Parts: sequence; structure tokens; C-alpha cells
Amino acid sequence: MVISMNDREIRGYAIIAKGETPQRIEKNVFKIHSQSKDKDYIVSNNGGWHCTCPDHQYRNVECKHINAVKFYLKLKEKMKDDGVSELKQSEEVKECIYCHSTEIMKYGKRKTKFGVKQTYKCKNCRRRFVINEIKSIGSDPKIITLVLDLYFKGLSQRKIVDHLKQFYHLSVHQTTVMRWIKRFSKLIGEYIKDLSPETSKRWHVDEMMVKTNGEWSWIWNCMDEDTRFMLASVVTKGRRRDVEDARKPLREAKKVAKEKPEVIITDGLPSYIKAFKKEFFTLRNPKTKHIRDIHFKNPDWNNNIVERLQGTCRERNKVMRGLKELERSQEIIDGFKLYYNFIRPHQSLNGLTPAKVAGIDLNLGENRWYGLLKLSAEDKI
Repeated sequence: MVISMNDREIRGYAIIAKGETPQRIEKNVFKIHSQSKDKDYIVSNNGGWHCTCPDHQYRNVECKHINAVKFYLKLKEKMKDDGVSELKQSEEVKECIYCHSTEIMKYGKRKTKFGVKQTYKCKNCRRRFVINEIKSIGSDPKIITLVLDLYFKGLSQRKIVDHLKQFYHLSVHQTTVMRWIKRFSKLIGEYIKDLSPETSKRWHVDEMMVKTNGEWSWIWNCMDEDTRFMLASVVTKGRRRDVEDARKPLREAKKVAKEKPEVIITDGLPSYIKAFKKEFFTLRNPKTKHIRDIHFKNPDWNNNIVERLQGTCRERNKVMRGLKELERSQEIIDGFKLYYNFIRPHQSLNGLTPAKVAGIDLNLGENRWYGLLKLSAEDKI
């Protein structure tokens, strides 16, 4: 039976409509999976379209695979001209998550905590796997990372919703924005909690007053001097700043860092004295020294570094118009801490992040949010 060109075009459109995405191998070379066999065909355009499928080889016509690639490229160009990014990503896995071989195949489905997921099997290492959590959310990961970045850079939920509607033609509710922020901040937090920074000899600790649910509370921050790495950020309830409250950032900082500092610098708050003794007192050398009641006039012993951090926190808190209940406040502060350490470049660090200066180089790529989310999701599988 002779198949008309129009039929091949329709079948090419059908391939894309089913969610199959041609994989770009080189600039003008694509790989597309066969619709009837467990194999791939190579489509290229070097002065003319070519495909390795029998239909093109024996009949010398533009087969459905060529038409699928042409339609895919036209669609991408149209989306680019309209100023719209690809909002849906194919769940097709391009390589094995273990050995990175491209020789993979679909291998049934399995039920996971994120729903029924496609299972893949690697022909090279013979291991089975499912796609990571980022792609299982049903939205473009780039949109998720955009929301996270805008939020921790200071935009309110309402402004983020408006931004998505204007520039991406997406209607997203404010509760969805907050759900994404909490969910993926927690996912990343579970991944980075086992990463230990290489800290310097001096830590700075300071506290700032904020409102949580209309009542005054405190945020306690502990920062390493040379790397600017935020070691701890803890929220405590009430106007009082007692010893137990002052101990919490010190205790958390000890868990995160590999070793104790030589010096801890604080202001003159009396609670720091007992808190320091309870957390760092020892008769063995080397001992950690506590410098307190410092002044801005002394360049060697001041808290300018952590005071600048407090200013950044206040900017974020001002947009939020105060934190809500204590538990949620701590979740947001934890999210800001990972943004500050792993995402936000610092002028004082020559454009590097505190994590990178502290020896935690995760090769996150240009979109650091996406790189961090991908590592976190793969670690959880």
C-alpha cells in the first residue's frame, strides 16, 4: 500500500501529541523511538532530511519520524516567538540514573508515593529505576525553581502568581505557590543536612526580633566569618531571650560544622555567657574563646557580618508582613538558609555561594535551584 505524504505528516504529529519528544544528539541530529519496535531511529538534517527507518531508506520519502522532528522544531520556535517556555516536560528518561547509559527501555510500571510511575531498565547495567520526583509533579521543573527563586529573593506569593500569569500564561493559586515552597524546601533540606562545610576559625552569632502570628519572637543566626556560610537559623517564641533559647543556634551550628571554632563572637546579651559554657566549655585544648560585648569601632571584633545577614532577613520578613505560626516560621527560615548558602551569590565572595567557598561544590549548573532539586530527588529514590 502506498502511503501519501499527508498521512505521514499526520502520523508525525501523532507521535508528538502522544508525548514522545525527539532527543537532540547533535545540532541537527535527533533520536526518536520507534512506534512499533524496541529500537531508536536517527533523524538528521544536513542539507536534506534523512532517517534510518526502512520507510525512508527504501522509499526515499519524508517518513513520520522526520515529520515528527519537523513539527517538534516548529512548535519550539513558535513557543519561543510567543515568549512562552515549555511548560510540560516529557517524562521520557534520556539516560540511566546509575551508569548514564542511553541504552534504556521501558519496563512496566510500579506504584510509588507519588503515584503510578513508569519503570525503566538499563540494558547496560541491568538496573531498574523510575523518574525522579521533580518530573512527577506534573509541571515544568523550571517553573517550580522560578517560584522558589522569586520567593526567597523577596517577592510575595501574590506577586509570584501575577508574574506567572503575565509571562507564562499560567494560572496558579497562592496556596499552590506556598505548597511548592514548603515541599521542595523540605526535600532539599533533607539532602543538604548531611553536607558539612569547611568552616573558618570565627563564628558570629546574633539575634533579631520578628513577629510570628502577631506576637514577638526571635530569630537566632550563626554565621561562619570567612565563608559566610549560615550554620544555624532558629526561631524561638516569646520576648524573653533565655539561656535555652541562646543555646539552640550554638547546638545547631555544632551539628552542621565539622569542627569547633577558635572564637565565637556575640553581643552583650547575658544569656550568651551561660549558653556558651554549656555548649563549648572544656578543660581540653584547643578551647573555644567567647568574645562578647563587642563594638562596631573595633574592626577585629565586631558583628558587622551577621548584622548584614540580619538586614537581609528583615527584607524578606517585611515582604511576608510577619511570619505565621512558629512551626511554619521555622520551615520558611530553613528554606531561606538553604537559599542563602547554596543559591545566592555573594559580592564579598567574588560571586560565589557560601557553600562553594566552604568546600561543598555540587556542580549545580547555571540553574542552581534545578541542580539542587535534581540531586535531592535522585538521592531520595
